[in-house]
This record gives sequence, C-alpha cells and structure tokens, in this order.
Amino acid sequence: HGKNSMLVLRPADANETTVAWEMALNNTDSPSALILSRQNIANLPGSSYEFAKKAEMGAYVVEKDSDTPDVVLLASGSEVSTLIAGAEKLRAEKGLKLQIVSVISEGVFRNQDKAYQAEVLPVGVPRFGMTAGLPVTLEGLVGENGKVWGLDHFGYSGPYTVLDEKFGFTAENVFNQVTELLK
Repeated sequence: HGKNSMLVLRPADANETTVAWEMALNNTDSPSALILSRQNIANLPGSSYEFAKKAEMGAYVVEKDSDTPDVVLLASGSEVSTLIAGAEKLRAEKGLKLQIVSVISEGVFRNQDKAYQAEVLPVGVPRFGMTAGLPVTLEGLVGENGKVWGLDHFGYSGPYTVLDEKFGFTAENVFNQVTELLK
C-alpha cells in the first residue's frame, strides 16, 4: 500500500523522545520501535518540544550556519550531541559553515517530498554521518561522496565514556573525520 513496514525512531534528546513517543502512538499502519540510549543525554542546544516537532518529518536541521554550508553532519540518537561537540571545534579551528541534521527516522524522511529532502541534505554538499550502529544505516543519506563513522562489531561492555573514546565517538574524531573528508 506504499507505506513503510515498520516505524523505527531513534531520538536525540528528551524533546525528540516525546515527539517519537507521540509518533509511535499515532502510528496505526505498522509496528513501531523506539531506540533509546542508556546514557544520560542533555537536550540539544536550543531544543524545545516545539522545535523537536520537526522530527515528525524523519530528519530536520538542528543547527545551520549558512544557506550554503561547507559540510552537512548527520546522525541519530546520542551521536547528534557528539556531532554538535565536534562542530564547535570545526568552526573554531577550520572556520567551516555547518549544517547539523538529526535523523530520527530514515524511513519517514525518505517519504518526504524531494524539495524538503534537498533542504535538509543539500545536493552537492559533502556529508558526514555518525552512527553507533552499522554504517549502512546512513550510507544512503550521505551518498557516494560522503563518509559514515560507525561500528562493524558488537558485544563490548563497559562505561559508555570509555567505549565512546575507544571506538571514536568523540568530538575530536568528528573533527578528524570531517577534516579528512574535505581534503
């Protein structure tokens, strides 16, 4: 019937989680899955319930420096905060203009019209994605000229701060990966 077979939602903060919960409750076409983080995550800068309502589109711009960014950073869940931390260093040390995107649901985003998709992910602009899951989950959104930092393994346990450092989910690695992408 042209509808997604499942609604998968990975919110980035408490406000997005509220929106995701509403989306799941209102979804009568398929099963819904909310993928939440175990660690404490601060709300995104400037976040509010009203701002997070944009998540209903599947992906939306959480920070935008310019109508013509040098690079688009995209993630879902807790990695959005990691991108924001890395963006501070990219702006300060490289002078880059950035667009940061929260992708709460790739499936919902892909159902939006092409004009909205191009507004969120401008054509011809390099893209860097970060996911604590398999890179394939964002590869379709970053495109062939983009890059995704993700995991190709599972099963490690330990404090998330240790694991984030070990596996490169840090502001420093965002800086390094984007710098390498733009060479």
